[in-house]
Amino acid sequence: MVVSKKERRQDQILEALDRNPSMRVNELADSLNVSSETIRRDLARLDAAGRISRTYGGAVRGQVSEPHLAERLGQHIEARQAIARKAMELIGDAETIFVGGGATTLHFARALRSTTRRLTVLTPAHRVAAELSENANIQIMCLPGLFDGKEGLVTGPETLAAIQRFYTPVAFMGASGVDAGGVSEAMLGPSEVYRAMIECSLTAYVLADQSKFDRRALKYITGWTEGIHLVTDVKPSAPLLSKLEAGNAKIHLSIDV
Repeated sequence: MVVSKKERRQDQILEALDRNPSMRVNELADSLNVSSETIRRDLARLDAAGRISRTYGGAVRGQVSEPHLAERLGQHIEARQAIARKAMELIGDAETIFVGGGATTLHFARALRSTTRRLTVLTPAHRVAAELSENANIQIMCLPGLFDGKEGLVTGPETLAAIQRFYTPVAFMGASGVDAGGVSEAMLGPSEVYRAMIECSLTAYVLADQSKFDRRALKYITGWTEGIHLVTDVKPSAPLLSKLEAGNAKIHLSIDV
């Protein structure tokens, strides 16, 4: 099948929005060497087809937003369980840890229920707290904030203020996207919470399976720096791996390779 020039350009627009969801109309026009009016027409067609969502001055790629937590819990189960087991090995001798929300961190909480050691967990995620409550050795501190029932966690100024009162050796969190630029999150509220957890911990473990690789979500949480560790199921692509190494970030694989 012959692909038209317009179709090729629209595919290039989608690829550009995958790399950077915040690109503006004029930036897309410059990168593709066409007029802004041409880009606006293409965006209108892509929006009508449900492939993007228009924003003021630009657009966001439809797939950047994640499904609700209930849907994500049924995806990549074996990979996430393996990542959770690997994360268990990385707690070390920490007595207090941060645990974020999301599907992979919920699998981590389920694995953590088996611990026989004393541990204090600070979390914004109510489902994580509920899972851990079955183990009497784990003391749970539920952070305050505005509750999002679909994601099962709290966000907002009260959550950030509470996090800043503490400092833990390690933090565990998920991600919507993992690419050469760093770790990104599809939702603004959780992105601020996870950034605060990173700032208030010595080491942050990002639990992300390969479906998150080379994917940029709405807002970066962190770049690849020392103290940021990726816990995943397969070795990343060479460009992503080189960025981790350049930033002195570390990678932990849930299977031997």
